[in-house]
Amino acid sequence: MTLKNSLFRLVCFLMILQMALAQEDTMRHPLKISGNAALTNNGVSLVPSFSLEQPAAIFNMKLQKGRFSFEPEITFSLEEGRPWYQLYWLRYQLVDEQRFELRTGAHLGLNFIKIFNIDTEEVIQTERYLVGELAPSYNLSKNTSVGIYYILARGFDIGTTAPLHFLTLNANFSNIKISETLSLEITPQIYYLDLFGDGEGYYITSTVKLSKRDCPLFLSTIINQELSTNIDGKEFLWNLTLTYAFPEGRISKP
Repeated sequence: MTLKNSLFRLVCFLMILQMALAQEDTMRHPLKISGNAALTNNGVSLVPSFSLEQPAAIFNMKLQKGRFSFEPEITFSLEEGRPWYQLYWLRYQLVDEQRFELRTGAHLGLNFIKIFNIDTEEVIQTERYLVGELAPSYNLSKNTSVGIYYILARGFDIGTTAPLHFLTLNANFSNIKISETLSLEITPQIYYLDLFGDGEGYYITSTVKLSKRDCPLFLSTIINQELSTNIDGKEFLWNLTLTYAFPEGRISKP
């Protein structure tokens, strides 16, 4: 059995286990809501061919009850006023220990691309994906962790029905003080991408976040550099993003 097939079976098993455990867990906890809204000068995706490469607006919301959460993400092109992508995550924190954490999840993904129809008119086509994730991490200290992140995706449209494999090795360094009120969070990672069997490649990327204590606004940047790939896309991508984080609220009592 190949590594990709083993990962596929593991993700499927954990998705089924996630749904079974979530129903019991959510009965004992309050429903919480949080979210953020962001503006970026350049819509960057870690899957290079999914990048917008235009200014974009990004909206995230999180409804959490116990270890279970529903996390929709909706994005738009600011330049053209059209949708970019939409994700509807269902996630479950399978393990939540002091040192080791394991999250599983699945989502329906919609990707909106421009094509030309038979009349050479430009139209928006919606590509549909079903995606599963597996995200173990180990906390080395209060502000430092290392982990693995794996995504398996299958599309419903021509050219996307073969599996997509996305596997990263990552680290997170948070609460890096640069002044009494300012701090940095840095998340470097190296990843492998197999794009529906049509190409594969290796990349490095890093996210850097600058935040101010007690301020709901923060600034971040994503830098993505290819190492070796035969997948179409720019060799180097980066952006700047300004995000407003809404305060967490509680909708119901347990």
